[in-house]
Amino acid sequence: MTQNNQQPTFAALGVAAEIVDALRERDIVHTFSIQELTLPIALAGHDLIGQARTGMGKTYGFGVPLLDRIFDDADVAELDGTPRALVIVPTRELAVQVSKDLDLAARYLPVRVATLCGGHDMARQISQLHQGVDVVVGTPGRLIDLHRQRELNLENVAVLVLDEADEMLDLGFLPDIEKLLKAIEASPHQTMLFSATMPGPIVALARNFMDKPVHVRAEEVDAAPTHEAIKKVTFQAHRLDKEAILSRALQAPNRGKTIIFARTKRSAAMLAQDLAQRGFRVGAVHGDLDQADREKSLDAFRSGVVDLLVATDVAARGIDIDDVTHVFNYQVPDDPQTFIHRIGRTGRAGHSGTAVTLVGYDELPKWQIINDEHGLDLPVPPQWFSTSPELAAALDFPADAPETVGPPTAAIGAKPARGSGSRSRGGQAQHSVPRRPAPRRAGTRSGSNSRGRRR
Repeated sequence: MTQNNQQPTFAALGVAAEIVDALRERDIVHTFSIQELTLPIALAGHDLIGQARTGMGKTYGFGVPLLDRIFDDADVAELDGTPRALVIVPTRELAVQVSKDLDLAARYLPVRVATLCGGHDMARQISQLHQGVDVVVGTPGRLIDLHRQRELNLENVAVLVLDEADEMLDLGFLPDIEKLLKAIEASPHQTMLFSATMPGPIVALARNFMDKPVHVRAEEVDAAPTHEAIKKVTFQAHRLDKEAILSRALQAPNRGKTIIFARTKRSAAMLAQDLAQRGFRVGAVHGDLDQADREKSLDAFRSGVVDLLVATDVAARGIDIDDVTHVFNYQVPDDPQTFIHRIGRTGRAGHSGTAVTLVGYDELPKWQIINDEHGLDLPVPPQWFSTSPELAAALDFPADAPETVGPPTAAIGAKPARGSGSRSRGGQAQHSVPRRPAPRRAGTRSGSNSRGRRR
């Protein structure tokens, strides 16, 4: 993880030595801006709203003070096997990722972390709760189910975190969130909300269940929603030419791990299969896959077994991998915030990245809304084809790059989608790439216990 050595260290901000040591073993020593700003407030037990662009360290912005407080804060009861901290997240993938990050930081602490989300064996989760758990990370539905069955005791929760709070407080999640808040309201607790975006109405709503929260932004109020480390390339592309465009663009010599976002489950499944047929190493993550298949794909992507991941937006807030070099929007997302969360999968933790958006001719109105919302100054992107020299120049791939890179491979996690269209005997989807018309010009922590050291 690339960090700015001019930023203060976790140790300098008073974090428990056990946590500091665990993070140092992973070369995590200096804080990011959001961590520098939130740690003094969070360690003191105050409610806060933390806002920073995706990939800039929000997880440890709440995770480090959470672990520190339940381990070494006189205001938090001693650990007894019932949860002292609850982290609520919108997706299974994000729950798994946050739990991994907390486990890493808690390596030298007597703290047990449990991941409670759908798609995993509930009986096993109940058994884990019976054995004792100190930190729970989970999704609203499964948390409510376990609490309703009286298996999840929330009476002693001292720290509550809502990660990706803008989505968690959306109307679709709000009733579940309110039920969980009611379950812990009898116990004094600290509440922290973190997200990349925090619209005004969400902030107003959040203040209803927070105690004088401090709103911390890692950037200026009018800062751009994406950071400068992300190069954005956007152009109009014919629907039938998009796969050819991808197959050539993916041959850029500087390309590493890449995420390709599709809007629908069917599109993601078909695209993963098509790219595998073209010789690429591909994994897929979408809603038609069971949890085991989704995790298999994500593990293969993290480990480098595959370097392409085709995903629907279920993965946009659940993939926290620092070395993603490229993100492709194969289809334009339905709303401006989803666009920000998609492209925020690259250019993370001090790295640079490239975000490419293929705007179908029928998707131009959606793009224009995104453009206007984020001030991207590109209302009408240029029209490029798979053979356009402008495309090769913009994405730095060889002008003579072929549309296949080797013999067909098997896409991990990609199951044939129902109604996926006609296929040839060899399994290759039949496409009719449009003839290119005449060129157009368009807008052109060591070892000793430190309890009581601060208080």
